[in-house]
Amino acid sequence: MGKTTVNDIIRLMEEWAPKKMAYDWDPIGLQIGRPDAFAEKVLITLDVTEDVILEAADAGAGLVIAHHPVLFRPMKSVRTDTPQGRIVELCLRHGISVYAAHTNLDVAPGGVNDMLAERLGLSDISVLEETYREPLFKLSVFTPHDSVEKVRKALGDAGAGAIGDYTHCSYELEGTGRFTPAAGADPYIGSVGKEEEVAETKIEVVLTGSIRGRVEQAMIEAHPYEEPAYDFFVLDQRMEEYGIGRVGSLPETMSLDAFAEYTKKQMAVPALRVVDGGGRGIRTVAVLGGSGGKYVDAALRKKADVLVTGDIDFHTAQDAANLGLSIVDPGHHIERIMVGGVRERLETDAEKAGIKCGFIESAIITEPFRFM
Repeated sequence: MGKTTVNDIIRLMEEWAPKKMAYDWDPIGLQIGRPDAFAEKVLITLDVTEDVILEAADAGAGLVIAHHPVLFRPMKSVRTDTPQGRIVELCLRHGISVYAAHTNLDVAPGGVNDMLAERLGLSDISVLEETYREPLFKLSVFTPHDSVEKVRKALGDAGAGAIGDYTHCSYELEGTGRFTPAAGADPYIGSVGKEEEVAETKIEVVLTGSIRGRVEQAMIEAHPYEEPAYDFFVLDQRMEEYGIGRVGSLPETMSLDAFAEYTKKQMAVPALRVVDGGGRGIRTVAVLGGSGGKYVDAALRKKADVLVTGDIDFHTAQDAANLGLSIVDPGHHIERIMVGGVRERLETDAEKAGIKCGFIESAIITEPFRFM
């Protein structure tokens, strides 16, 4: 295999946290650089600052993966006497590309919010608020008996029939197919102009919309017929829920003060803010990295005792307390948990894919607040 490129790493990131999971206002993706540039090393950071780019340059990293986009709003000019302009200049000077995985990494299974829930020791974890629903289909394809195993395997290998912890799930029903090859046809079975009856098996599999094209292509390539007969049906049920934030249970009920101290320790923060929702014990916990004030209602709908999130404003805190929801605010910077989490995930996925690349955790702390 040749040298690792920026696009090789982007592919790994987007298999884990696809762009479709991001909020529509979120400028994720490759923000600076080019996809075909080499990236023998990757630096992972929460934020992109000048110090972070210099750190990447010193480490020989060709790519920086950040959680917070460095170019959040469109730039009308690239002035190198501004903070953003200097970052762009440094990246271009040192040949460093920058890729942002923001709300898609918040939503993705195993992403930022799952990392935070795991750090708090939560179990029975579910999504706080659904933000994306993957369309679900059923594929029915009619296949001669001697090709059933080949077609079924091709469908499963392409990802169809994955349900929970099971793969290659399918259902089969035997019947009779009838057709007449017209002039110009090259039939696998039968002759041109002659009506045929063939013993066939209907194979049914479920699949998500994101892999429909891949599954259809695999089926066509594996099928012996020149014109396979098949149908896609839209299903109403869901296979997996995708959304922002997580809700889970602590091993045992704690007082609010004890939970706040526990959160401070687990999130490694020097201080945090606490809103008392009425003195009840804490067992069900909602957690959302970043700014989660607008998810108070979602936490209440999920019957959470406390919401752990950052950037809570005065009036939101008052409203939550009046509604009986406690809040623990350890700050926005707890999202830095993604630095180690992304490194571990990419190391594993790169090894599986045969991609040779070094992944480095940024040592730069970008927390803008100082606690006194």
